[in-house]
Amino acid sequence: MLTIDLGAIAGNWRTLCRRVAPAECAAVVKADAYGLGAAHVAPALAAAGCTTFFVALLEEGVVLRPCLPGAEIIALLGALPGREADHAHHRIVPVLNSLGDIARWQAFARSVGRRQPAWIHLDTGMNRLGLDAAEARRLAEQPERLAGLELRGWISHLACADQPHHPLSAAQLGRFHRTLAPLPAGRRSLAGSSGLWRSRAFHLELVRPGAALYGINPTPEAANLMRPVIMLKSRILQVRTVDSGATIGYGAAATVARRSRIATIAVGYADGALRSSANRGHVFIDRRPAPVVGRVSMDLMTIDVTDLPEAAVAPGGWAELIGPDRSVDAAAADAGTIGYEILTGLSRRHHRVWLAPATGNLATGDQWTS
Repeated sequence: MLTIDLGAIAGNWRTLCRRVAPAECAAVVKADAYGLGAAHVAPALAAAGCTTFFVALLEEGVVLRPCLPGAEIIALLGALPGREADHAHHRIVPVLNSLGDIARWQAFARSVGRRQPAWIHLDTGMNRLGLDAAEARRLAEQPERLAGLELRGWISHLACADQPHHPLSAAQLGRFHRTLAPLPAGRRSLAGSSGLWRSRAFHLELVRPGAALYGINPTPEAANLMRPVIMLKSRILQVRTVDSGATIGYGAAATVARRSRIATIAVGYADGALRSSANRGHVFIDRRPAPVVGRVSMDLMTIDVTDLPEAAVAPGGWAELIGPDRSVDAAAADAGTIGYEILTGLSRRHHRVWLAPATGNLATGDQWTS
């Protein structure tokens, strides 16, 4: 069962708002709000006061538009060829990532006889999306390329913000300022979850946190100031005693060195429990750690409960995979990955319960309950 605390998400957004004021704090809700249900998360953030939301794709914005009738929704991956009219119809503002994107958006604006809103992405060191230095110079030299566009602002993206003293962050900030100097004025956005904690110089006019909203630590070198957002539990299906030397699971990948009690729980890699956590991860039962033993399979995981009281481990009981005793970041460390992958990999097989902000009311499945 996956429990998602919408009040905690809203609280994290408020914490970040206080951190960056007077800059605006937007919210990144792409990838279904990092796997936690954008149709629930985004309205909770809107109720808390958020007015600007970032998605990756047009389709994500279209799904959210009925939930956010008055909000600005911005699609980071831009307007794909042939989808310009859909952006305009659903009021999903594209981030334009190349001169070609700008030309197509300008042509669309001309065809409908109306200026079209857009943000423009300037690459300052990621070398993924965005206008490179040469394209930015051409844009500055040929301002007519922006005719017909309602320029909402300029975006870039920090590559190493989770590393507190990495020199690339300051270098990117400097490049952003230098690149913008000959370009038309507009709002500027550079920092995400980690960048906004590094220096006020990165705040500019708009920050766009994602991971921090969902409880992932934006400053891995320090204590997490974000509230935990999810509780992930799974049922214990069976407990058995095996003799010393017994092997566990596929590939006989684990061999017990003593007479042991092994519990099997109903979660596997089809649920988002990463296979890489085999023989290195932990779950918690009755507030006590129990190590993963053997491989994680598609639907099942085996854990060593030898050192737990027998009364605490029984079929039908719960094992905590993420929660008060084991953070998202700890689960990620066990699997050799990052919290982003843990959250976005959570399967729809988990029964989901959303805790409503302030009231604590429950919503389950895909519908709110009264």
